[in-house]
Amino acid sequence: MPTYQYRCQECGLDFDRFQSIKEPPVDRCPSCGGKSKRLISGGAGFLFKGSGFYITDYRSAEYRNSAKSEKEAASNKSTPATTATTTPDKKQSAK
Repeated sequence: MPTYQYRCQECGLDFDRFQSIKEPPVDRCPSCGGKSKRLISGGAGFLFKGSGFYITDYRSAEYRNSAKSEKEAASNKSTPATTATTTPDKKQSAK
């Protein structure tokens, strides 16, 4: 259910009402009883800040522990040794 914003046209009071979409707008000010009008607002919406939000940010502890143990097991496997390749010196010129 959304929250609607209203303003009294007589006393200027701003107030909010949490009501169903199907309910009619509030037409009277709760303070002075004057006529009120529903305001157009952008609503609450979402505000994302930071580097990003991912599905893995809020995983369970069981899932994180399982993933950690799998990662450790994979890193403990022997990998073939890599050899460094040499490149010719750029200062040497072809004759």
